[in-house]
Amino acid sequence: MLRIQLICVGKLKERFYIDACDEYDKRLQRYCALERLELPESGDLERDAAAVLGRIPAGSFVVALCVEGKPYSSEELAALLSEQALQGRSRVTFLIGGSDGLSDTVKKAADVRLSMSRMTFPHHLARVMVLEQIYRAFNILGGGKYHK
Repeated sequence: MLRIQLICVGKLKERFYIDACDEYDKRLQRYCALERLELPESGDLERDAAAVLGRIPAGSFVVALCVEGKPYSSEELAALLSEQALQGRSRVTFLIGGSDGLSDTVKKAADVRLSMSRMTFPHHLARVMVLEQIYRAFNILGGGKYHK
């Protein structure tokens, strides 16, 4: 079973974001082992970068979410996850920065830079969006009816 890790800078405070993330945690249990990790936002991009990079497990395929990244369709994200599993990787780590985003150091360390849209979203909402897309990707791979 593929292990998905979501490393985020900053703590969710709004109940509606927490509830939405918890819902996708439940949905994803049948597809993967999910770990969500919140790191404190220090206000110093490089200090946050060191904290993020220090929590990425060795051998993990790393996906940094950033506006200048490559946009993926849901099907392309599903194929990316499938490809990692087929290549024998057991872990994929998604990185979401704080209110100031991710440092260039973190972006350069990533295997893929992923943009969810050319629009700008609150980093807290991005957590919900990426969890939903991961769920959708696994549903696509499993031949489910969720993705239409």
